[in-house]
Amino acid sequence: MNREMSETLVRTGPGTPMGNLMRRYWVPILHGYELAEPDGPQLRVQILGERLLAFRDTRGRIGLIDEFCSHRGASLYFGRNEECGIRCSYHGLKFDVDGNCIDVPSAPQVAPKMGIKAYPCIERGGVVWAYMGPPDKRPAPPEVEWCLLPAEQVFVSRRLQECNYLQAMEGGIDTSHVSFVHRYEVDADPMHKGSAANRYIKADGNVVFDIEQTPFGLTMFGRRNGDPGTYYWRITQWLFPWFTLIPPFGEHPLGGHVWVPIDDHNCWAWSINFRPDRALSAQERGAMEQGMGIHAPCEPGGFRPLANRDNDYLIDRKAQRERRAYSGVFGFAMQDASLQESMGPIQNHEAEKLLPTDKGIVMARRMLYDAVLNLQNGVEPPALDASAQRVRAAGVLLDRARKPADWANEHLANRLDVPVYSI
Repeated sequence: MNREMSETLVRTGPGTPMGNLMRRYWVPILHGYELAEPDGPQLRVQILGERLLAFRDTRGRIGLIDEFCSHRGASLYFGRNEECGIRCSYHGLKFDVDGNCIDVPSAPQVAPKMGIKAYPCIERGGVVWAYMGPPDKRPAPPEVEWCLLPAEQVFVSRRLQECNYLQAMEGGIDTSHVSFVHRYEVDADPMHKGSAANRYIKADGNVVFDIEQTPFGLTMFGRRNGDPGTYYWRITQWLFPWFTLIPPFGEHPLGGHVWVPIDDHNCWAWSINFRPDRALSAQERGAMEQGMGIHAPCEPGGFRPLANRDNDYLIDRKAQRERRAYSGVFGFAMQDASLQESMGPIQNHEAEKLLPTDKGIVMARRMLYDAVLNLQNGVEPPALDASAQRVRAAGVLLDRARKPADWANEHLANRLDVPVYSI
């Protein structure tokens, strides 16, 4: 990836080519519970390099507006959330969820001219989503499977990751690293233990990939040796532009991520576990709340992981020597994040030397880059049809003569009414 392509992909602020592309999709902003009560405290939000303010008004509607008052630029974080709007504490201007200025106490007649930026929001899957693109281009709401399930069947967490979204998301696309950085924890973690997949993953680190470009993004078929006469296929989905779906392990819940830029040096890592067939058990939900599996324990009252770059991710060299943690870092999420953040806030892509196992990453980069160039030439972005998101990851043993893409087209494409395929 040359410098021009890298710069295009990693810069997502207002007016940047990639920022313009990402704003054409619904963006995860907050947990719904963070704005639990009408007229409750407003929250600062930074997404795609924009400083915004989120609040729930008297009628329960969610607003996402510019953080700063149009009068003198005071932060509305210090304003009052009351009577269907945020009133600036400096001179009393008031703004509704649509950014309209509905009151200027000293000059009511100028209120229509004092509006501020606002983005429409919806709640789905326990998450507040915002659309930040051109109003006449708003797509249908997201339909990734976990968004459509009852709350008792889904667990969603988010954590701060202190690096560019691209290198974080590429970790979600890369299924080959499971054989290494996670190899000692899969047998003990409550979201992975007892799975036959663990045996195949640890026995065969030489993953061979088939990649299929689809209307929603990419399907990646990672092949390892299975039982005699079979291959074990981990079928991972990347849904354009930032969703990843994780192949399940045994009888454990399915998983996924969303990788959302805060700015060019930080991103939100959303982590989701869900059961299409039943409610999560108390044991499953309890493990997730403790930061097990793909989740991470965070600092009290916040979203920065307890294990972070300031404390070297609590690395334990003794555990590394004793083969209890491959890198010395514990927890799936932080094992990945520690390595991705170690690349620097923005990875030096020109210095990397890619391997055959990076084929999915290369194709995702190219798809993002092509979409940026096409949008600049008036071509609509891919995967705006939310119905294309109705796909599922899988783990499956197939006869060595069977083509995995044929199997996936029959069992996974636009099919959420079938059993979970897992090993």
